[in-house]
Parts: sequence; C-alpha cells; structure tokens
Amino acid sequence: MITDVESATPALCRLQLGRELRQLRQEAKLTSTQVVRTLLCSPSKLTRLEMGENAVVETADVMALCEIYKADPEKRALLLGYAAVTKTKKDWWQSPEYRPAIAPSFKAYLGLEATAEALHNYEAEFVPGLLQTEDYVRAIHQRAHEGLPADEIDRLVAVRMTRQAALHRELAPLKFAAIINESVLYRQAGGPSVMRAQIEHLMDMATHPAVRVQVVPFKAGAHAGMNGAFTLLRFEDAHPIVYLENLGGASVTRRRGDVAQYEEAFTDLQILAVGPQESLGMIKEAIKEH
Repeated sequence: MITDVESATPALCRLQLGRELRQLRQEAKLTSTQVVRTLLCSPSKLTRLEMGENAVVETADVMALCEIYKADPEKRALLLGYAAVTKTKKDWWQSPEYRPAIAPSFKAYLGLEATAEALHNYEAEFVPGLLQTEDYVRAIHQRAHEGLPADEIDRLVAVRMTRQAALHRELAPLKFAAIINESVLYRQAGGPSVMRAQIEHLMDMATHPAVRVQVVPFKAGAHAGMNGAFTLLRFEDAHPIVYLENLGGASVTRRRGDVAQYEEAFTDLQILAVGPQESLGMIKEAIKEH
C-alpha cells in the first residue's frame, strides 16, 4: 500500500488502485461479469482499471465500484486519492519536455518500468542505462545518433537520467539486478576521463541498497548471454515481461515460453558471474585502466 499518496507517481497510483479494486472484488466474491453488468460498462474497462492501464482514472468509476464492493470509508478515501493523482499529475515521460525524444514503443516500456517491482538486466556492450553517468550517456547517444542536433541529444540524455530516479524514490524503489560482461568495464565511451568517472559511479551504485551488480569475467568462457542484452521486468502480481532492444527497434514479449528462456538465461548468468563483492573488486581494478 502507498502510504503517502500525494507524493506518489501516477503510474504507481494506477497500479495500486488496480490491485486494491481487484482485491475488493474478490473479497466481495463477485466475478468480473457480475460487476460490469451492475456498472453497465464493458469488460475491457474493468480489466484496464484492475491492471492499472488507464492513464487517467475517473473518480466516478472508483466511487461506483466502492459502492458495489461495500468498501469502508477509509478505503474509499484512499482509492479516491489514488484516482485524484492520476487526474492532477502526469508521468514524467508524458511531459512536453520529454515527449519529443520518446518513441511510442519506448513510452510503453517506460510505463512498465515505472510500475515494475524489479528489473533483471544483462548488458554485454555498455553500462546498464540505470547506472550510467550523464557524460557516458551523451557519448553513447552521440555515436549512435550521428548528425542529430545537440538539443535532441540533450533530450535523449535527459530521458535516460530521469529514469534513474526509480532507484532512489522513497516509495517502493525499483530493485535492480545488473549483470555485465567484463568488456563493459574496459570499452571506452567518451574517452578516458568520461570512462573513469563512469566506472567510479558504477562502483558507488554497486553498493546502493536497491542495486546488485555482477560481472561475467572473460575466463568464464561461453555463456547464456552471448545472443545479446535483455531485460526482465518483474511485477508484484503479474507475470514477468522481457524487453529487447537492437538496431532494428525494440520489442516486449509476455509469452510464457520466451520469458522462461530468458529467466533461465539470467539464472545461468548469475551462477556464472562472480559475486557482488568480487565484482566490486573487478570494477575497482578497471579504474586503473582509464
């Protein structure tokens, strides 16, 4: 439960509101079909409410559902508070400042990332985005988007840096497990000074309470991540999702078989990689090379 509703993000409020509404319906021993018949709405509307998929939640809908479920006054006030946040605040990626720099497909991912309980990420070529410094981000985007105007690069950098706030939020900070290839520690992006600052930042973040960093050493040989980077998003009461990104674009898959393959790959990588303390030692050692 979110205790300080006014300081919560709309994404978290939508998610928690959906969970609470679903729990109330189950406690009332009502099926979705029974509820939509009483509410005179489509089944998809109730599903979107319970899954936290509506950008804005109407207070009238919440009040009507509370009546159906016979929610007590305290619960009603809490749920109406969640709904109010969705109407009075915007998720940061919806603001004019960031919107031009975010592709529609990535906007969908940001919504998932904002409500995920944990992220499990394997990277083979660069430091994971949530652990990057501003100069390192800029160097990567300048190389990946050659010819792009400086102001657009600035927006891309701002998007990456703003995402990192999820690790530091007071309400349900994102738990981040990052596994990187040893080559990430030595591939210079932006020159020696930028890379040194990045590795020092990675070393600091490796001790963050919400972050776990492991390194797959060269001596480990072939491993389960050799087909490329991937991210597993985990949720409190929903099935995990896999996010993949490459030169051709980005994609999200919920298919159980695909997700299971990546879960197994991440588990294999966790076993093959050295532990967090030994990984921290490797990170410290890499600073000497920059």
